[in-house]
Amino acid sequence: MSTISPQMMMRRQVQSHRTGGDARDVTVDRPTIRRIFGFAARQKNLLIGFLALSVLASVVGVITPVLSGRVVNAITAGGPLSTIGWLAGAIAVLAIAEAVITIGTRWLSSRVGEGLIFDLRTAVYDHVQTMPIAFFNRTRTGALVSRLNTDVIGAQRAFSNTLSGVVSNAVSLILTVAVMVTISWQVTVLSILLLPVFLIPARMLGGKLAALQFEAADHNAAMSTRMTERFSAGGATLVRLFGDPGHESREFALRAGRVRDIGVRVSMLQATFVTALTLVSALALALVYGLGGWQAVAGSLDAGRVVTLAMLLTRLYGPLTMLANARMDIMSAVVSFMRVFEVLDLRSPIREPARPVPLPDGPLSVSLRDVRFAYPSASEVSLASLEEVATLDARDDGDVLHGIDIEIPAGQTVALVGSSGAGKSTLASLVPRLYDVTGGAVELGGVDVRDLSFPDLQRAVGMVMQDGHLFHDSIRDNLLIAKPDATDDELHDAIRRARLTEVLDHLPDGLDTVIGERGYRLSGGERQRLTIARLLLSAPPVVILDEATSALDSTNEAAIQQALDEAMEGRTALVIAHRLSTIEAADQILVVEHGRIVERGDHASLMARDGLYAQFHRTQFRHEA
Repeated sequence: MSTISPQMMMRRQVQSHRTGGDARDVTVDRPTIRRIFGFAARQKNLLIGFLALSVLASVVGVITPVLSGRVVNAITAGGPLSTIGWLAGAIAVLAIAEAVITIGTRWLSSRVGEGLIFDLRTAVYDHVQTMPIAFFNRTRTGALVSRLNTDVIGAQRAFSNTLSGVVSNAVSLILTVAVMVTISWQVTVLSILLLPVFLIPARMLGGKLAALQFEAADHNAAMSTRMTERFSAGGATLVRLFGDPGHESREFALRAGRVRDIGVRVSMLQATFVTALTLVSALALALVYGLGGWQAVAGSLDAGRVVTLAMLLTRLYGPLTMLANARMDIMSAVVSFMRVFEVLDLRSPIREPARPVPLPDGPLSVSLRDVRFAYPSASEVSLASLEEVATLDARDDGDVLHGIDIEIPAGQTVALVGSSGAGKSTLASLVPRLYDVTGGAVELGGVDVRDLSFPDLQRAVGMVMQDGHLFHDSIRDNLLIAKPDATDDELHDAIRRARLTEVLDHLPDGLDTVIGERGYRLSGGERQRLTIARLLLSAPPVVILDEATSALDSTNEAAIQQALDEAMEGRTALVIAHRLSTIEAADQILVVEHGRIVERGDHASLMARDGLYAQFHRTQFRHEA
């Protein structure tokens, strides 16, 4: 019989919310609460001070009406003036104290809240960086960013607003009722009898507000995702070439319009809520003045106590309202925590070994031994909420690589050729552990890559892909990713060897020129050469080139090929090339089809065999002729 883990239960609860539930549908278990307070414990001292000041503020708020009532009694009794002066001075001191406490509470609230945001954001950011490439291939960027923004801030409110509100309002309510009962239990009881008239609609309104706010958060996350995709250079180009601007506008306007309509409804519900509170408070105040005034005239109550009751009454309904809706507020905050936790609970299948094996010094061989590989399933690397789908794709495509055996001696070059989709890039991605093998082993210098530390593996293997990524940053920073301590001389040397010196000389800020998102301010060939310069700068012992010259014209290709030959000299290289002319000098050429190696040998022997490689060669050169 299968069991359901707490993490899986949490994901189902959160998914239930996403498909139409609200905060009232969420079940919170003890492990989740302990985990929430585990994050809060990092702010323990600040949180204790924050709660202490909140309680103190409630106490001051109750003392002031009592002193005000005594001032009224002193005035109606005709003095003495010293008593009136002393009471007025005490009220002034309390007012100053309340102002100081308010500022102190706000400072502590900010420190606790912002500290919690920092802890949650860094935890999610650091964790996401450990996730495999398969996670990013499936996840919608905007949905993931929403966890770092909207949900983290929602979780923060649990402590900076909700928790302090529950504590301070509970204390204020207890003190207020206690003081009111000592003054006139009859007035207190009648005032409380009016509460159902207010609290029942308040709870109904609170539930509607929470549901609307959740729906608005989902729409905002969807708009964020859409803007992230459409406002990138690639996305904008795609829409311009193939998209319908009218359709794009309508889709966005549909979401934005729903958020607008929700905003209007929320505003009206809040206005109704405040109006109801004001009305009930006014009715209760009329009751206090009427009944209290009658008791004062009858001699059972003095005027000062009537004033005290009236002032205390204004402090009664606010805390009661907050406490009545506290569960809704807490559930809303907990949902945000749970949405953050479900990301943190998604464990990467690619993990660093507890006791890494040292990487051998010098040139490294590359070995693939009976390698089998299947892409990880969606449930292993993704979340439905991050893909913005109801359920994850449950299909199993099976193995895409079948019993691959490759031996690349240190310092030699092996080339992979084959049809599109044959498995060449997949095979190459196993060497730097972008994915882990399903069966068999990948070894560097005789050491299984799964036994190497991530820093050693990163230093050992350099890769230039067909569409090398560049950040919206300067040329310098894009290069320093490969070698953070590189000098300007080393940067210029890498640029020279990548044949980019002339391009750099014409840029306005040289190395400090910002190249735009994905490097779109450079031409395709210039972008590719910059990624090659990055490889040349890192100078790893193992080099993987995945269609590294695909974006270059014939003139640039020849120049870059010389730079690549220089970079590969004395290094182990695995080259995937569409242009067979660039790999004719490889020590060994492997033909990959349907995830299997069907031919292997050097250029001459493969041409003599007149098999698939020879067919590819003749077809390509016939087209280029």
